[in-house]
Amino acid sequence: MTAVGNLRVETRANAGRGASRALRNQNKIPGILYGGDKENVLLAVDPRDVLKGLHQAGFYSTIFELNLNGKTEKALVRDVQFHPVTDNPIHIDFWRVSKDSKIHLSIPVVFINENKCPGIKRGGVLNIVLHTLDVTCLADNIPEQITVDLEGLEIGASVHTASINLPKGVAVTHLERDSTLATIVPPTVQTEGAAGSSESSASS
Repeated sequence: MTAVGNLRVETRANAGRGASRALRNQNKIPGILYGGDKENVLLAVDPRDVLKGLHQAGFYSTIFELNLNGKTEKALVRDVQFHPVTDNPIHIDFWRVSKDSKIHLSIPVVFINENKCPGIKRGGVLNIVLHTLDVTCLADNIPEQITVDLEGLEIGASVHTASINLPKGVAVTHLERDSTLATIVPPTVQTEGAAGSSESSASS
């Protein structure tokens, strides 16, 4: 089910570097809303909402309801630009969506049931290859996450995109259709005796 969020935004009249700099001096982030058959709208965004969202999973796959002069526009965050030194957000792009919009985006991958994974219980380690998965779906059907069940997997087992259960209406568009999501790799713990022997050999 599509996650819905809210960001405090205002419309602004002036564009350009000078206007953006003045806006940042007022502790606001310049932004733009584009897409659909409507005109672009210049925005001023509350940085506290953006910073909070960036620290939460699914920020880029959340539909935000933007209240603009009494009208609500639904949009996805398409891009956030950051300052090269401070790493603070300095610009944000929103893309309009409707319930019938077919969109391409990255969804977080979440692994469950590690406690029911025989390979991990025997000392194996979960090696995650993909933390997100590229998919296409309708705007009303964006999954908050892709869930991968580790129950029953032994050491050496791998999970591939072709073997996971995707929500209805969601299709993988990753570069490799059968990409490896994760592998249960063997433990690589070295015993103290073996380590000591290696050191003795090295010093002799």
